[in-house]
Amino acid sequence: MTAAAGQNLIWRKWMATALIHTALVIGLVIFAMPLYGMIATALKSDTQVQDISSLRRILVPDPVMWRNFTDVIHRVPFLRYFANSLTIVFLSVLGVAAVCPLVAYGFARFRWPGRDKVFFLLLATMMIPPQVTMVPVYLIFSEIGWVNTFKPLWVPAWFGVPFYIFLLRQFFLGVPKELDEAAMIDGAGSFTAYRLVLLPQVRPAVIAIMLFQVIGAWNDFMGPLIYINSIPKMPLALGIQAFVLNHGSEWPLLFAAATMMTLPVMILYFFTQRFFVEGTTLTGIKG
Repeated sequence: MTAAAGQNLIWRKWMATALIHTALVIGLVIFAMPLYGMIATALKSDTQVQDISSLRRILVPDPVMWRNFTDVIHRVPFLRYFANSLTIVFLSVLGVAAVCPLVAYGFARFRWPGRDKVFFLLLATMMIPPQVTMVPVYLIFSEIGWVNTFKPLWVPAWFGVPFYIFLLRQFFLGVPKELDEAAMIDGAGSFTAYRLVLLPQVRPAVIAIMLFQVIGAWNDFMGPLIYINSIPKMPLALGIQAFVLNHGSEWPLLFAAATMMTLPVMILYFFTQRFFVEGTTLTGIKG
């Protein structure tokens, strides 16, 4: 290869890299603008929100109204809503982390009569729209006295989530059977091999489904809307809806409440994105 050809190849690689990075930056700006708009509006006064005389007045809050966040906390029981959401998220994530890997391990490692049919039935439940089962499930929870409690929002997670079980099963199938067989030869039982050998191998996938569950439970609106009918028991998603009904014209306060609900999930994803990406990527490759 001549020097000119080598320089031409380097130039093409540089141009391709530059185009890719430019496209990524443009995509980042497009997807970040709604988030920036929400935070910027949360830091404005009512007068600033209505001022559209220039692009700077639209994009930059001046002066910054930090008190909007404290006003939200004082006007509604925001901390109570926050604690309710944390309770629901913690209990549902704990159930998913305890049950789904164990069920997936049973489907991936043990042969028992009707295993494939049961797994097919499990996958079939993913195809049923939740609106179809909404009324029957509500009647069941109403009959056992769980309406206006947190139990309908976290107890189902302790019975497994089909999508999470499917992902974890695929991950378990990618782990060599020689690992758990070697553990059993050394005297470990099935559960001990699962806990000490296999579970650490699928840790990225377990963390990924836990993040999925955190986001789903934190943002869940339909569940609390159906089962919660008292203000002190409302989680954040439903509490903000109640705030909109009472303060819908106060845009800075509304966006401040939305910002305080969004930031915890963003911070969590920022610190756990490595596990999230690794878990979802490896789950798609293995099996």
